[in-house]
Amino acid sequence: MSSTQTLFFPDPRPLVERLGREFFRQLPERPGVYLMRDAGDVVLYVGKAKNLRRRLGSYRVANPDRMPRRHLRMLRAVARIELHECPDETSALARESELLRALKPRFNRAGTWPAKPRFLNWRVTASTIAFSVTEIPEPDARVFGHFGSGLFYLQAAVVRLVWFAVHPGLGFTRMPAGWAGGHFKNPTAVPCGTESEQLRVAVEDLFSGRSAVFCGWVRAKIRPDLHPFEKAAVEAELEFIANFFPPD
Repeated sequence: MSSTQTLFFPDPRPLVERLGREFFRQLPERPGVYLMRDAGDVVLYVGKAKNLRRRLGSYRVANPDRMPRRHLRMLRAVARIELHECPDETSALARESELLRALKPRFNRAGTWPAKPRFLNWRVTASTIAFSVTEIPEPDARVFGHFGSGLFYLQAAVVRLVWFAVHPGLGFTRMPAGWAGGHFKNPTAVPCGTESEQLRVAVEDLFSGRSAVFCGWVRAKIRPDLHPFEKAAVEAELEFIANFFPPD
């Protein structure tokens, strides 16, 4: 009898009923952050997505047998969904972390309290520049911080941009193993050959708040005939840098 009843009583779709089918059809297929708000405009939940259309599409059906009761209660209370598009998943994760700590939505369980403070340390030698993220500033290094776990994403973006700038002919194919996927040692050293002084000035500009100067230096160094995939990756990293730092 129960199996027959499921044919006559389809799963509820509170978000489709409230927001309409067109809302889901027009969602961007881009990374981003979404804020679910109630009728009083209070943020109930903050989430990030690699693909906003795919992620939010998973909320269309509120199956009581597959979805936790907590989520069902949340979906019944949502009045609108606010979108923040991001250039890539890394910047979406950083934006989500920032919003969680600032808003502390009641349906989020993780990430709503500040992470341990961390510092980004960097050193330039005659042939390398090295970056490390630590909970205590290293006394013999230049130090930027403190911030939360977002410094790991900043470190990844800066390392890859420095690589493209000082090795414009190598690109992703000759990048050290793991770097393209965000896997770095602590510290991570980038060989910079004879350009250590230029690099030192550029990185000092970045961590002194002159991020536009650093981004301009990177754009001037990369090859004009860079492969479109690599050029898109560089631009995504530069956009993340611009979003991380306040305007000059």
